[in-house]
Amino acid sequence: MTTEPMVDVTNVLALEAAHLLQTYKRAPVVFVRGDGSRLFDADGTSYLDFISGIGVVVLGHGHAGLSAVIAAQAATLMHTSNLYYHPLQGQLAARLAALSGLPRTFFCNSGTEAVEACLKFARRYWFSQGMKQRTRYVALRHGFSGRTMGALSVTANPAYREPFEPLIPGVTFVSPDDSSGLRDAVTDQTAAIIAEPIQGEGGVRPLSPEFAAEIERACERTGTLLIADEVQCGLGRTGEPFYFPVLGLTPDLVAVGKALGSGVPIGAALVAERVATQIFAGDHGSTYGGNLLSTRAGLHVLEQLTGTSEAQPYLPPAGLIGHVREMASVFDAAFNRLAAAHDIVAATRGVGVMRALELTVDATPVIEGALKAGLLVNRTAEKVVRMLPPLTVTQSEIEEAVTILDRVLTSVATASKVTR
Repeated sequence: MTTEPMVDVTNVLALEAAHLLQTYKRAPVVFVRGDGSRLFDADGTSYLDFISGIGVVVLGHGHAGLSAVIAAQAATLMHTSNLYYHPLQGQLAARLAALSGLPRTFFCNSGTEAVEACLKFARRYWFSQGMKQRTRYVALRHGFSGRTMGALSVTANPAYREPFEPLIPGVTFVSPDDSSGLRDAVTDQTAAIIAEPIQGEGGVRPLSPEFAAEIERACERTGTLLIADEVQCGLGRTGEPFYFPVLGLTPDLVAVGKALGSGVPIGAALVAERVATQIFAGDHGSTYGGNLLSTRAGLHVLEQLTGTSEAQPYLPPAGLIGHVREMASVFDAAFNRLAAAHDIVAATRGVGVMRALELTVDATPVIEGALKAGLLVNRTAEKVVRMLPPLTVTQSEIEEAVTILDRVLTSVATASKVTR
């Protein structure tokens, strides 16, 4: 039996209150250990983790294979900087190219950094061709791409943006169901359209095939580049390596992060050849980007996703991607039952193991009730309960989570009627 590390919870909270910048509203729990789809707090209480570090820990907690390769790499060599070569960046870039169809990669440390790189590369593409007026971006309402200045500039939520304005100028936001608005917004001054194929923070909203087709037409008509933000939906979460091909999108740049390291910080901007030819030495950089530890983790994650070994070329999706497809049908059936049983469930959305319940009421009581019952989910877009479990999640764990949600939704609905 595993014993939890001795942790003084009161001291943990006191130290954070005294010394950390208070930018997070944390749930009142201190986690000290993980195993698969479960986390354990300082008292040894088990929680079913259906948020997995906001879609990061795709192999589950304490994954033996990932732990082994990280330990071996840490004992060998972790970092050299990008002043020199090492063996792993090229290997991981080749794998990402095979999965995405985009042949070039720039490595960084997070999805937000990947978005920043994509925004810069789009501007550089046009500058290199002498078209310095093409500096504008078109982004989507409900979209979220990060909190640094560039990524925040193409993030729609005014509450995130307003305290830091003025941001990068020249960004136009279009509703993802407004095809005519998109046509009007994209001009010969637009550098790029940026879109999440499935909007995560915005409430797990897949773009419609019709709107995706309108994006393609706008890019073809004007030459505008397309940036696909697959930081949350990419690398297996939908049961596909990437979701943009499902929608018929052909991006020039793709931002990835989160899943790529399964907890080891890494991000990447994937770049089409026509854009890559216009990017030059010194145009971008990262001290830690593509270090040996993170790229070794990334190689292991992709091996687990596709069921291939490091010595083999990419094969048709198997591995965890195949498993996610199986679990998708389990989620579909379970969510249909929840929607039928609870009037406060207004809609269910999602693909693979990227799921959401949209409620008719604020989702906060459901999140809090689930936490008390031992289930970790989170609230987004005010009325949405978002679920991003590890890709290793099992049918029994999905059924366990839905059983907890069933009880919590009943309780919240009853309380809502009482307060009225």
